[in-house]
Amino acid sequence: MEEGYCLRAGVCTGIGPENCAVQRGRSSLTAEVSETVGTGLAAYYEYVAADLHKWVDPLSNDQFWRKPYPYGNTVGHLVLHVTGNLNYYIGARVAKTGYVRDRDREFTEKQPPHKDEALQAFDRTIAMVVATIQKQRAEDWGKAYTADREPEAEDRFQIFVRCAGHAYHHVGQIVYLSRELART
Repeated sequence: MEEGYCLRAGVCTGIGPENCAVQRGRSSLTAEVSETVGTGLAAYYEYVAADLHKWVDPLSNDQFWRKPYPYGNTVGHLVLHVTGNLNYYIGARVAKTGYVRDRDREFTEKQPPHKDEALQAFDRTIAMVVATIQKQRAEDWGKAYTADREPEAEDRFQIFVRCAGHAYHHVGQIVYLSRELART
């Protein structure tokens, strides 16, 4: 057997990918990383949901749908928006749920659901996201991803991370609005 230098492993090893120490360990390492990524992402989505509930649960239905200022969104519309975002980008595009999004309606719903119904829909959506994360195999994270209004996410891993960031961005807005509503 010829000897060579494996650049990835930084050691002298046999020639060919089957003899490369990095290649041999890659599948088990990839599986471990996949499990770690999945566990971490699922935990983060559950954290986002818990934080949202911490601020929204004490609100009355009236507060949930009231604007504390003449401009901007209500807490309720932000919850509908996060729910719609996750249902579309992860539900429809990755989990293949068949969800059809009406993004504009998330902000303009004239006959909005009761706060409890909106939160139940949000909780079901978080459960779907977590279940979808848990179903991802190591090779799934890098699968190509495309969706309207999301050209930056090129694979599944990126869309899960981007959606988590988007959700928490709006939870930050919800925290602010909830504090303002508590003062009024």
